[in-house]
Amino acid sequence: MNNLKRSPVLIRAASVIMRSHMRIRTVLKAFLWIVGASLTVLLALVVWQIFPGAPGVAKSLKFEGFVVLPKDRRARLLTVLDYLTLSGKNLFVTNVSTGTVYKIPLNDDGLASTSDVSMFELEPAAHGVVVDPISGMAYVTRSEANTVDIFDPSTMRLVTRIPVADDPDGIFYISAIQAIYAASGDAKTATLIDPSTRKVSATVALGGKPEFGVFDTRTNLFYQNIEDTSSIAAVDLSTHAVVTRWPLYDCVRPTGMAIDEPARRLYIGCSGNSRLAVFDLEKHWVVTSIPVGGGPDSVAYDAGLHRIYVTGRKGVLCVVEQDSKGAFATLDTIRLHYGAHTLAVDPASHRMYVGYASLVAAPRIAVFSPLGD
Repeated sequence: MNNLKRSPVLIRAASVIMRSHMRIRTVLKAFLWIVGASLTVLLALVVWQIFPGAPGVAKSLKFEGFVVLPKDRRARLLTVLDYLTLSGKNLFVTNVSTGTVYKIPLNDDGLASTSDVSMFELEPAAHGVVVDPISGMAYVTRSEANTVDIFDPSTMRLVTRIPVADDPDGIFYISAIQAIYAASGDAKTATLIDPSTRKVSATVALGGKPEFGVFDTRTNLFYQNIEDTSSIAAVDLSTHAVVTRWPLYDCVRPTGMAIDEPARRLYIGCSGNSRLAVFDLEKHWVVTSIPVGGGPDSVAYDAGLHRIYVTGRKGVLCVVEQDSKGAFATLDTIRLHYGAHTLAVDPASHRMYVGYASLVAAPRIAVFSPLGD
C-alpha cells in the first residue's frame, strides 16, 4: 500500500531526471556542433593561409602572377616578409623570420622563376635593404643583431658588419650627401654611415620611435615618421639634428610614407586608425585623410599615374588616385592575403610588387600591372 502511494513521486522524479538528461544531451549536441563548426572555420583559415589564391577582383590592376621564393633552410612555420626594394632590374626582399635576403632578377614581364632567385642568409630579423649606386654594395638592417650588414649583391655574401643603435629598421641612401641613413626604433635614433669608409659618421637623436621616411631634394630635409608621437620630424642631415616637428592630426601611429615633390605632398599610412594622410609640405599640416585597409604599413607613389598604393597587415590593397584638380579618390580596394603588408612600385614599368606572408608554404611576391594607364 505504501509503495503504491509513493509511486507518483517516483514517476515525477523519473520524469525530471529524463528531462534533465534530454537537456544535457541537447546542450552537448550544441556544444559539439559549435566545436565542429569552429574547427571547420579554423581549418579553412589554415588552408587559405597555406595556399594563397589569386587576389580579388580589381578594375585598376591586372594580376600577372606570383614569384615563388626558394626554400629557406631555416624556414619556420610562419614566414613574414618585410621591405621590398627595387634596384635596376633586381628586386630585393627581406625575410624577418629567418633573416634571409632574396635577390630576384626580374624578367621583361616583371616575373622571375624560383631557380633564378639567390639568397643571402644570416641572422633573423632582416628588414630594410638599400644599394649604394657608387660602390654597388648593398646594406641590410638586422634588428636582433643591431647591425647594418654590407653584402655584395653579385655574390650575395657578407662583406662587413657595422654595429648601430638598438632595433635598426628602415634604411635609405641619401644621394645629396652620399650617405646611408638607418633608423633605429627602440633607440629613437638615426645612424649615418659613410659608404666610402664603411663606418658610422654621425647619429641623430629623433625624439621618438622612427618608422619610414623620405628625403626632399627641394629643402634638403629628411622627413621622418615618428610612430609613438604620431608626428613628423624634419631632419637636417648636415647638422645631424631635428630642426622642427609637426603633429599628424587624424593619423595615429604613422608607418609608411611616400613623397610627391612637385605637388609638395607626403602620403602617410596611419596604422592606428587605418587611414592615408595627405600632408602639405608648404602648410605643414594634414589637408585630408582617406580610409584604407586595416593596419596600413607600406605606401608607394607612382608619379606617372598619380596613384598611391597602400597595403597593411590585413592584406587589403588600396589604390588611391589623384585627379588633375588635386582631389583624391579610392580607385580600388583589393583583397590580397593576410599579412601582405609590404610593397614596391617600379616607376618605369609601373608594375607593383607585394610581399605575401606564408604559413608552411613558400613565401611569394605578387606582381601587378596597371590597367587604364
